[in-house]
Amino acid sequence: MSDESFLHNCLFFTTNRLSRAITKMAEEEFAMTGLTPMYGYLIRLVNGNPGIPHKDLAEKLYITPSTLTRFVDKLESKQLVERQVQGKHVYLYPTEKGKELEQTIRTASNNFYRRYQEILGVESSVQIAKDMEAMSEQLEKR
Repeated sequence: MSDESFLHNCLFFTTNRLSRAITKMAEEEFAMTGLTPMYGYLIRLVNGNPGIPHKDLAEKLYITPSTLTRFVDKLESKQLVERQVQGKHVYLYPTEKGKELEQTIRTASNNFYRRYQEILGVESSVQIAKDMEAMSEQLEKR
């Protein structure tokens, strides 16, 4: 019989388990938007920051610029955002269709927060997010 106890003390396995559970919950709540949670948050950021530079948006979402390019391609094909190229710089703007989704995205986001806060508690949810942010920053510095 193998000893599998190491899995319960391993950040790789425990964070992936948490990620799968929270992603499933977020996807269920964002289903009403017709978008994945990442696309919804991307649209919220573009709606709130018209003309946001591509590079800045990638940093805010903690994704690579090439990944963001794929996301923007998809959202642009759905006419939810548009990009304007000025020299070597790319700026992202909301479309009317993207702006119209704002309230639905906010509702999905609020439902998502409420749902996990009901399970974990408001204070725990806030503290977990702060701790995970701090740990991510620490690990990224190395």
